[in-house]
Amino acid sequence: MSQQSPFITSVLSMQANLRSFALKLTMDNDAAHDLVQDTTLKALNNEDKFVDNANLKGWMLTIMRNIFINNYRKNVRENTLVDSSKDLFHLNLSQDSGIETPDGAYAVNEISAILAKFPKDFSEPFSLHVAGYKYEEISEKLSMPLGTVKSRIFFTRKRLREILKDYQ
Repeated sequence: MSQQSPFITSVLSMQANLRSFALKLTMDNDAAHDLVQDTTLKALNNEDKFVDNANLKGWMLTIMRNIFINNYRKNVRENTLVDSSKDLFHLNLSQDSGIETPDGAYAVNEISAILAKFPKDFSEPFSLHVAGYKYEEISEKLSMPLGTVKSRIFFTRKRLREILKDYQ
């Protein structure tokens, strides 16, 4: 029976620490398990890059964090929508607004009804913002200072959240 190297023993003894950190990063048991395996494999394959006096736990957690970040960036790249239409028509459209469904239409109508009860000074900048206008454009259109536009949109959004907090 062959004796394991001290490095392998140390790496394998850190599995509980790695799993805990992986769960914090991924918030999913299966993804955390995969991340621990990827980290362990990468650490074992790169044993020659580890300096004996260095902090093994810190080194391994750094490897795990980097793997997680790289996987996240890869997923974002793969899920990015590229609009190849002539006028880039779909670029600014929400991919799933939910309005097409009966529940979504009801939600939009309900929110619109609540918003109609707000003072015009608050509902108008908010409606323009939701429609896709930039703060500067709203400021020019309504002849309002930029800070006023931003604060009114913020307070309208905050008030809507309070009113709709029980809405599912």
